[in-house]
Amino acid sequence: MSGATFPGYQQPCGWNALLPQRGPARALEEDLRCDVAIVGAGYTGLAAARRLAELQPGASIAILDSSEVGEGNPGRNSGFMLEIALANDAEPTELERMTACNRLIASTMDDLRRLVEQHGIACGLAHAGTYRAAAGAVGVAALRKYRAFLEAARLPHEVLDRQKIRNRLGTGFYREGLYSPHCYLVQPAALARGLAAALPPAVSLYENSPALAVARNVRDWTVRTPKGSLNASRLILANNAFCKHLGIGQSRIVAMYTYAALTEPLRRSTVEALGSDTNWGLLPAHRLGSTLRRTDDGRLLIRSLYGYEKEADNGRIAEGLKRSLQRRFPQLTELTFASVWSGATGFTRNGAPLWGEYAPGLYVSAGCNGGGVVKGTLFGRLLAEMACGR
Repeated sequence: MSGATFPGYQQPCGWNALLPQRGPARALEEDLRCDVAIVGAGYTGLAAARRLAELQPGASIAILDSSEVGEGNPGRNSGFMLEIALANDAEPTELERMTACNRLIASTMDDLRRLVEQHGIACGLAHAGTYRAAAGAVGVAALRKYRAFLEAARLPHEVLDRQKIRNRLGTGFYREGLYSPHCYLVQPAALARGLAAALPPAVSLYENSPALAVARNVRDWTVRTPKGSLNASRLILANNAFCKHLGIGQSRIVAMYTYAALTEPLRRSTVEALGSDTNWGLLPAHRLGSTLRRTDDGRLLIRSLYGYEKEADNGRIAEGLKRSLQRRFPQLTELTFASVWSGATGFTRNGAPLWGEYAPGLYVSAGCNGGGVVKGTLFGRLLAEMACGR
């Protein structure tokens, strides 16, 4: 099922396909009233629900999601949980502001780690750090800018030349690189599922229940779905770029589709020739480059290529992703993808999110600009606090 107010993807999420099948999802099939309605069961929406339940234990909270947890956007990312700002955010002249941001991000990562431990969420969470690398002049310039920020902030990092990258990751594609310990890697669909399963009892989750329209009546907000509706005094939109199809931020946000492919487990002899690191993630120095991961079970993931407002043909995309991966690992003469999929994220022109109280009782967090799991969780928690008058 697809529609303008929510993404309808061509292919299932590859991360979710690796997990055991979940039980039947509950859809909203009646008209209900609750204290707070949340659109979007991603990291932002789940965090908002958790915080609301903490601050107002007696409140009834309902979350609507257009898909199923693990299958939607939260499970379709690359699984990087950064403890410091993204490279495209870094600016040495803004050190004080960036340091304050990093404290918030690191604190949020600590909260997520505690949730994983407390609820026994089997999501492969690993404090593996992250690589950033550049192959061309534009990427090298961006990498050096990020290095200047790390040095000014006195954050630990290691500078890598081509040979060191080859020794660790098995690719000679990149000219320069950095390694930073400030990152966890995770199986994102497993994390999303686990966080949803750990929601407090006051939170009701309805899947396969896309928000088709929102409207304000005398005292409530109404969210209409295909088979029912929610009426609530407070409404939180945490559906990223698709909020604009519900009438919020039409001129401020666009949906960008990115594409990922995950290989079948590689042969043992092949894996052993891929460098010394066995579980790693690499982010491009320039934000439009390719993201890479190697998983503990011997798979490679690549995320690259972009589409504006519309998902491209996944079959054609798969060919491009295979070429990109083989350019980086020419020794891999035989590559078979287990899954190819896309995911939509919200971008704003200046990188600032659409965030806060948009209208009385209506709160929005959108335009994450590829900010990822941790930043989305932070935004959801703070939006819940705002909705409670804090």
